[in-house]
Amino acid sequence: MHYSAILFDLDGTLLPMDTEAFVKAYFHALYKEVAPFGVAPDAFKTAMFAGVKAMMGNDGTRSNADAFWEAFTTLAGVQREVVEPICDTFYTQGFHGARAATGDNPLAREAVKLARQKADRVILATNPLFPLAGQRTRLSWIGLAPEDFDLVTYYATDRFCKPNPAYYVDICERMGLNPANCLMIGNDDREDMMAASSLGMDTYLVTNWRLPHAEKPWQGDQGTFEEMLDMLRSL
Repeated sequence: MHYSAILFDLDGTLLPMDTEAFVKAYFHALYKEVAPFGVAPDAFKTAMFAGVKAMMGNDGTRSNADAFWEAFTTLAGVQREVVEPICDTFYTQGFHGARAATGDNPLAREAVKLARQKADRVILATNPLFPLAGQRTRLSWIGLAPEDFDLVTYYATDRFCKPNPAYYVDICERMGLNPANCLMIGNDDREDMMAASSLGMDTYLVTNWRLPHAEKPWQGDQGTFEEMLDMLRSL
């Protein structure tokens, strides 16, 4: 079968990750950049989680970036125009400090290469909670770059987040895709498998770093990263 598009999740799929450890390392590294502006540690953490919650609940009326910064600056007591440039620099430099909470995946490039052979387009469908620089930095840890994909979702261009099916609808509309001709590969039962399949996409769950749904474990096609590669080769 030849797909119109193959979509890959990043964290826990192409990029091995201990999510809890990663968030802790990420917040710690970013706080060092904003602390000089007088933001207390507890206020920073509260503001970050509020910003993420605002993006996750975005109804499409604004970009995820605008949703994040409104929530963050209100609780952190800082101005966006002052702090955002500092954060933009962080994602190209200090963000590398969170790499210790992730792992190597020498097969990531092979997966994208195979997807190129099996689909007209290859999309990085990572939750758009970061600026493009943040997506680029995490991709660099596995030898990839945004230029290896036809589309990379990020917070300045996207208006929804997983598990909202509207996130996938938006991708398909922007790229002129029929969901029924797409394959989503991810590690999260709810965000990747259930949300994408609800639109008619084919799905494949990578189990190495799986994030299971406690109440409704995914029962569809699944396997290790290596088995996922075999699946792509067999298409």
